[in-house]
Amino acid sequence: MDKLLEVKDLVVEFPTRRGVLRALDGVSFDIAPGEILGVVGESGAGKSLTGAAIIGLLEPPGRIAGGEIRLQGQRIDNLPPAQMRRFRGRRIGAIFQDPLTSLNPLYTIGRQLTETIRTHLDVSADEARQRAIELLRDTGIPAAEERIDHYPHQFSGGMRQRVVIALALAAEPQLVVADEPTTALDVSIQAQIITLLKRICRQRGAAVMLVTHDMGVIAETCDRVAVMYAGRVAEIGPVHEVIHRPAHPYTAGLMRCIPDMEVERERLHQIDGAMPRLGEIPRGCAFHPRCEQAMLRCHDQRPDLMPAGATRAACWLHEAAAAPDATTAAEITR
Repeated sequence: MDKLLEVKDLVVEFPTRRGVLRALDGVSFDIAPGEILGVVGESGAGKSLTGAAIIGLLEPPGRIAGGEIRLQGQRIDNLPPAQMRRFRGRRIGAIFQDPLTSLNPLYTIGRQLTETIRTHLDVSADEARQRAIELLRDTGIPAAEERIDHYPHQFSGGMRQRVVIALALAAEPQLVVADEPTTALDVSIQAQIITLLKRICRQRGAAVMLVTHDMGVIAETCDRVAVMYAGRVAEIGPVHEVIHRPAHPYTAGLMRCIPDMEVERERLHQIDGAMPRLGEIPRGCAFHPRCEQAMLRCHDQRPDLMPAGATRAACWLHEAAAAPDATTAAEITR
């Protein structure tokens, strides 16, 4: 399968007076045309930061300190800011969690759409307006010919998010980075936005990187899912396999935290401990202080992504049978 987006060994750092904090540490994945890749994990795992690095919107003093990002084979992580601005919007679109932060309250929806279209495409003002109306129709805005002249405050939250999606698609980008686009919406509107994203991929051949913490959205929307922990990819693979046969202990813990409507339980499972701070990420596997299956080598040796059934997981358990030090932390303390 062709790769539209390739992220290889991505490293993002934040220099501080107390030293350099590494927020992303060797993140690698790819997305094919027409594919939706979900990215999940706890708050602070690095999901949104990965999206920001791809879009070229890292907040200073954040910087890409290593690795490569390629779109259709072209390296984009080292582009000058002016060139990246032209690249962004035309070939990469972005959908953010709160549509009010993406829309200018002083301008009509039509002005914002037409300016975006004319910035990236060689069309007249009339052609841009007609295209904006068509985009609003495509994203499910009723009476688009009238609503195009309304201001953001005249739209509901769900309608504003549809307008943001229309903005992201205005220049027909090849990749859309959607950062928790359904979090602020009610369940019925979430379902509509999910259906819209899937239709966009199917009809336009666009790839989508969907950042979310909602496994229900992942299950309904995505083809594959990447599970992140402490700035690293813990597991990546087909959605059905990751959900039903997780290969990494962290992924398994996340799955056990989801309520099961068919099984009655007094309490939900929780993963003991918390995500480590950037300046306190442990050596070896970053998850080992919270892992019930940690081995000696987990404390000192960092595992890379390795085959684990139908997925790939960064876990020494998949080499445990051949490892001479396959002694669990529980056995050490006995």
